[in-house]
Amino acid sequence: MKRTAFFISDGTGITAEHLGNSLLAQFDNVTFEKVTLSYVNNIDSAREAVHQINRAYQTDGERPLLFDTSVDREIREILSSSKGFMIDIFGTFVSPLERELGLVSSYKVGQTHSIIDDNKYKIRMESIQFAMDNDDGARTRHYESADIIIVGVSRSGKTPTCIYLAMQLGIRAANYPLTEEDLDDLVLPKLLKPYKKKLFGLTIEPERLANIRNERKANSRYASLRQCEMEIRGVEALYARENIPYLNSTHLSVEEISTKLVAGGYIQRRT
Repeated sequence: MKRTAFFISDGTGITAEHLGNSLLAQFDNVTFEKVTLSYVNNIDSAREAVHQINRAYQTDGERPLLFDTSVDREIREILSSSKGFMIDIFGTFVSPLERELGLVSSYKVGQTHSIIDDNKYKIRMESIQFAMDNDDGARTRHYESADIIIVGVSRSGKTPTCIYLAMQLGIRAANYPLTEEDLDDLVLPKLLKPYKKKLFGLTIEPERLANIRNERKANSRYASLRQCEMEIRGVEALYARENIPYLNSTHLSVEEISTKLVAGGYIQRRT
């Protein structure tokens, strides 16, 4: 089954994306084509959004899903006239809060982002830069200042986890790929040994790893199931030998991996 989902906002669309994706993740059997419509903050842009939504309806033959965080009532009314199924996020939650608090919302555009102070923003931007600079073992001289170093075989989810940790939690996360050579002798690479307490491993089911690698290098030894099985056996044996904590990323999103890292006490969020 395929459905189109629109994330609509009078700002950047980040809030609509986060909330919408959290809900859509509960439906594994549906393939969602996701479209973000940012800065829908006037009548013309709202009408253009309706045009795109209706066009998707005609193409799919099913109502598109609309996750809307617009605070302007007129714009929400225009969007509700479309052929989409509208989840009015502010309307759903703000109205009950108004009744409970006995107050009327100020309905300010972008208000959710005003609570993020400059210091938190700076920490997150620096953490993102750190993750990019220390991706895939490209550099190791900054490991002393890393909050965590994610290790694992190629394509096991190290990079997206590090980027998410940086963007959402302000974590300085580096990642290092464990290669076939490292796994042959079941020896932790020499340059990682001083930072052993910072290491956290990811593993993945060999079948899933083979599928991911085939998207990159189809029909190669690197992507063969036999190679993937060998590497996963090796990396899990290395984790056990070196007493490195690890998670299986096969059925976990980066959000879930990050939550487990925080809940397990392996890292502490900085923002």
